[in-house]
Amino acid sequence: MTKTSLKYKKELAARLAGVGVGRVKFDPSKLELISDAVTRRDIERLIRSGAIIILPKKGVSRARARERPKRRGPGSRKGGKYSKLPRKRRWINKIRALRRELRAMKERGWLDAKTYRELYRGLSKFNSVAHLRSFVKREILKQEV
Repeated sequence: MTKTSLKYKKELAARLAGVGVGRVKFDPSKLELISDAVTRRDIERLIRSGAIIILPKKGVSRARARERPKRRGPGSRKGGKYSKLPRKRRWINKIRALRRELRAMKERGWLDAKTYRELYRGLSKFNSVAHLRSFVKREILKQEV
């Protein structure tokens, strides 16, 4: 048999296996069997027996992509200023931190019950825990000294 008949058989095997011609390889020791094959059934039989080898699909490895750090800079963020951390969530976080700090100050003995209550009521005036601390040190603790 000629080389062109093997080319046709390779194309036929590719069609039968549902793959590209590049993934079809012939076992060099069984070329005689392959050249004798005439029908589609013969080719199918040769694929099953291993005379015609269908190579596995090649893929692009994602390993390097997984190693790369996630990009979370301002350029990769979509949405407005408060879409990532809404105003309400920021308020909740701030007020909880202030309440925690106020409670700790009361437990340390810096504040009496009355002052604690007054400050608790007006907690929304403070921007941060540091602001609250500086106010307490400046205003309340000075009065006691």
